[in-house]
Amino acid sequence: MSDLAIYDLDRTVTRIGTYTPFLIHSALRRAPWRLLLLPITAASMLGYAAKLIDRGKLKEINHWLLLGRSIHPKDLKPLVDSFADATLARNIRPGALKAIARDKKEGRRLVLATASYRLYADAIAKRLGFDDVIGTGSVIGLDERLRSRIEGENAYGEAKLRMIAAWVEKSGLKGKHGHVRFYSDHASDAPTFEWADEPVAVNPHGPLQRLAKSRGWAIEDWG
Repeated sequence: MSDLAIYDLDRTVTRIGTYTPFLIHSALRRAPWRLLLLPITAASMLGYAAKLIDRGKLKEINHWLLLGRSIHPKDLKPLVDSFADATLARNIRPGALKAIARDKKEGRRLVLATASYRLYADAIAKRLGFDDVIGTGSVIGLDERLRSRIEGENAYGEAKLRMIAAWVEKSGLKGKHGHVRFYSDHASDAPTFEWADEPVAVNPHGPLQRLAKSRGWAIEDWG
């Protein structure tokens, strides 16, 4: 029986989010002219704030604008690798590294569960020593090119918990895994907090801090 340690990525393991920085990083290296489209990405964010589009569509629009409609894996890999290296160098919370080391020492299976795209989250997770990654997938065409469209669900809120449950079953761990410790900074992960045996609110924003205090969940400052 394997105990699990499940981590959110953005602003939990990292200090700041990774999605927009990844797109800007990629545009700078692959097609700097795409940075001229940033005002359009800002407009799409206003559309999301006005509830004209959902988070998944917002991601697809910004991916299309800054990375392109499609990209071949051989062109994507150097962008992902350089971004993952930069993330580890400058954007990892010290407390996250300590927690990862502790959970690994305890023999827990380390799982990164993030709404961010797996297309780069996999590389960050590998460098940090995670065993598995659950995240937002991308459509891959018959030509092997990665499209600016989400495959399945955007791993956010209740969808994240559904994807964790699907991973548990696919991994043969249903009814077999042990204690689950879950870390996140955001109240959108309330469904997964409620499901976990040991919820840990990491550098929580106001709504999560209030929720954690009302539920008696642990609160940690990872710096």
